Parts: sequence; C-alpha cells; structure tokens
Amino acid sequence: MAAALGAGSGSAGPPGLPNSAPGHAALPAVAVWEWQDEFGRWRPYRGSVCSFIEQALQAPAQKGRRSGTGLASSSIPLGQADATLAPYVIDIPSLMQFRQDTGTMRSVRRHLFAQDSAAGQGIVWEWQNDEGGWSPYEMKVCVFLEQAFTHGHQHVDLSSLGYNYDLDLVSLVQTNKTSRFRRGIQRRMDTPYPVITATGSLHMAVACSCQQCLLNSGTGPITTRYRHSMINLPSSSAVPQVSSRTAALGSSALSFVPYNKPTLSGARSAPRLNTQTAWALPQPMGAGSPSPGLSASNGVSVQNLPVEMPKPSKVNQALAVTPSESEQVVRRYLEELRGAPADEDCIICMEKLASPSGYSDTCECKTIKPDAVGQLTKCQHAFHLLCVLAMYANGNKDGSLQCPSCKTIYGEKTGTQPKGKMEVSTFTQSLPGHQDCGTIQIVYSISRGMQGPEHPNPGTPYTARGFPRYCYLPDNEKGRKVLDLLRVAWKRRLIFTVGTSSTTGESNTVVWNEIHHKTEMDTNLSGHGYPDPNYLDNVLAELAAQGVTEACLRQ
Repeated sequence: MAAALGAGSGSAGPPGLPNSAPGHAALPAVAVWEWQDEFGRWRPYRGSVCSFIEQALQAPAQKGRRSGTGLASSSIPLGQADATLAPYVIDIPSLMQFRQDTGTMRSVRRHLFAQDSAAGQGIVWEWQNDEGGWSPYEMKVCVFLEQAFTHGHQHVDLSSLGYNYDLDLVSLVQTNKTSRFRRGIQRRMDTPYPVITATGSLHMAVACSCQQCLLNSGTGPITTRYRHSMINLPSSSAVPQVSSRTAALGSSALSFVPYNKPTLSGARSAPRLNTQTAWALPQPMGAGSPSPGLSASNGVSVQNLPVEMPKPSKVNQALAVTPSESEQVVRRYLEELRGAPADEDCIICMEKLASPSGYSDTCECKTIKPDAVGQLTKCQHAFHLLCVLAMYANGNKDGSLQCPSCKTIYGEKTGTQPKGKMEVSTFTQSLPGHQDCGTIQIVYSISRGMQGPEHPNPGTPYTARGFPRYCYLPDNEKGRKVLDLLRVAWKRRLIFTVGTSSTTGESNTVVWNEIHHKTEMDTNLSGHGYPDPNYLDNVLAELAAQGVTEACLRQ
C-alpha cells in the first residue's frame, strides 16, 4: 500500500471531511521515514528516529555552507537514535535499510505531510497483529484515520486507500470486508515527527496528486521502475495490507512477487533514488563536480557507503551450487518464445520483455541468454527466463515454481518450516457457531535451532517464540477436511517459516506462513477465534493457494 490513489482519482475522505485541493501546500512540513517489511507493508519509524535521520542529513549540508564543501550523509546508523535498532544502517543513495549482522536489506522511503496532520502531532494508529502485539499503519493511513476521528466519524472505509477494511472508530475494530475477520486497532500518542522546510508538494488527502503519490502509484505515471516493489506493478493501483490471518482472497488485480523482495539482490534490481521526486536531500552549496568515488546521478553528491556487505548475492550463491538443476526446473515449466511481446513488461524485473533481463548482471547462466523470454505452460504468462531462474534460485529450490502473476503452481510446492511436531486431539465442547459438533485441537511445537540452506541466513540461530501454539477446528465434515489438508501442509513445511516478526521486528524467528489458524475458542473480538462463518472456506482457499487441495488427499 505504498501510495495513495493517484491523479485522476475522484475519491475523497469520509463524508464531512474537508477535501484539500491537490498540489503544493504551504510550508513547513513534517518528514516521515518508513521501511518495507517482508509482506510489502510500509511501516513508519518512530518520530525520534526520523528526527535523527533528518539531522544526519542536514548536518553535513549545513557544514558545507560554511566551508563551501560538505556532503549529505550516505549512511546513517540507526542505533544512535534507538538502541534496539543498533544493527541497522540506512544507505541513502539506494534508499535501503541494511542489517549489518545478517545482511538483510529492506527498502525505505521518505514522505512529507502537513505540520497539523497526525504525523506532526505524533499520533499513530495501529492494528493488532497475529501475535497480539501492535503494528502501525502506514503514515498516510494514520493521517486519514486521524482526520476521520477528529471530525467525529464512527466508521471509516479504507477502500479508497486500497485496503479491503472497514474500521469502527468507537469499538476500535478493523473488519475485513470479504472474510469478516476482525482485529483490534488503537490510537497512540508518540513523539511528533520532525519539522522540515519542504521543497515540494505534500500529502494532503486521499485523492492526492502530489509528486510523491504520482511517482509511486499504479494509477499515476511511473517514471522510474522500482524492481520487485509491490507498489508499482502494472496491474495494481494500491497494495492492500497483507497478513497471515487476513490475506484477501481472490484478488485478481494484485500482482505479487512470491519471494521476499529484500533477498532478490543485484545492481540492476536494487531500488534507486528517483531523479524526479518532490523532495531533495540537503545539497552541497559549493561549486564543482563531485570527487572520485562519489555519485551525483540522483542529484545528490554522497560518499560511498562505509559498510562492508558481508555476503554475496544469494542468487549467485545458489546458482553457483546447482546451476544445471535450477535451469532444468525453469526449462521444465516454461517454453522459450522466439519473439518477445514488444510492449509487455516482465513483472519480476520490471523491464520490457523485449529488453534484457534486469538480472543479467547478477545471474549468470551459460545456456540462458539475457534477452531470452519464456512462457509458462499452463497459465501462458511470460517472463525473462533469467528472471525466473533468479526467482527459483532465491527460493528453497524444491523443484516447483509459482507464477508471479496468477499464483499457478507448477510441481509440488514445499516451504522452509523448521522441524517440529503437530499433534491432534478432540473433545466434546463445541465452538461458538458450531454447536452441533465437538472440537478438534491442533498443537504445534517447534523449538529454536539453526537455520539451514533454505532459510534467510544459513548457519544463524533462529528463535521460536510462543510455542506450543494451540489451534481449533469444528469436528464436522468440513473441519476434518481442513485438518487433513493441514496435515499435508505440515508435511510440506508450509505452515510456518523463518522470518521477521511483525510484532517485535525480531529477525530470524519462526512466524506463521499465510495459512490462517484460529488460536482462540470462544471470542472473535480479536479475529483469532469463533464464531466465524467464513473461516473454513477461507482457509481452504488459502491452502489451495499453497497447492494443497483435495487432490493431495487422493495421492
């Protein structure tokens, strides 16, 4: 959900809210920095951290005004602002957050808001995640919700921002309009975001046409290509909030990347500063061209990042181990085309199919040329063969592929779930909404351990918080069918994975893997329990999206 609706959108805020005219606003403004998590959600740093980032950017430029030189900081260590962020460094030229102990990289961005907005007041709106903690909405949503709250609106529909949710601002509940899944929400006061002197237009309302939105919205012009970013795929106007418990079903308009964005690394595939963005970093006041080793391609002269990247590209690492095996999988499921569609994009690298693959400089292959294009045999979607090879090599290399466009699975998909135990029992007590039958209880047990070659950071320990985890199904025909399919998903290592907790931000920990489980029996206020008349159908659809269907039970 990286951008608001772009130019041409007629949407506005909740009835009764003032509709600000799009365009430039009076200064000053506040700056909000956000990072993109593994699900494509943008999460704001706290106000104090954003203030530190802005100060780090301003200090060299202010010094340069006195000396005639001076450069904007190219890397900013976040641990100096917040001790819990000690491993993290922001690389300004590439707009990436780098974790020094694991090598994990995530995209970051900077947006400007009016000083009297929620950001300027330090107001943050948050939703309750699967582990019971609180995760902030992207700041544009916080601003929108605060407008509705201050104008006395009791209900807010977030569809104008690309979210399939209704929010009750009185009972503080978020409801998925498709599945009716509910979560708690809260409004919290925090440190106000830093006031800066804006040089461009600000986010003013939902129907915003500022340059920040136009450059990052699927409905506005895309003047630069951010490869692997869910915000700019040609078939999506906005990215909805994705959660392991609330993933919207049947969203045919939303393209997706089946593997985590930060790990698909490479020079051509890394996000770059946009030369036409509405904001600029502090500029050196002295004349003259940049010194050797400096880059001014984005309009900002910066020093090279003084952080040693500890690991080579995971794509190159994987291909170096099993190149022929990976190529065989790609050739098995794709037919090479003789002529590439002239005006069609490869949604993996976001280059034209008629142009070389965006991974041609990081993914070497003797038998696949950089401009080779292939078509998947079932769904007929086309991609660069080299891009599919890089995508496969970046996964757990289980012999299967999943179409990035329509989710069609080729082969038998398996996951990266650590070793553990799944235990099942039944008892006579009924679940709310299923008074005609007893209850199935599933207990998942996973212990901490060491990551294997299929995990994000092989050789690094992973934690396992909150185990054993108890889950519940009605003991009826459909509930037993779900149980049988969950057994298959468990054997295929699809129920959990190793990643980053959306609750604490902890990396290298066991997390749910997008198959919805009910972890409570007798209340659905949090969305984790019963009654939920749509749950069994929804989880069957989620299992099918992982390639786990009734056909698996007949094998």
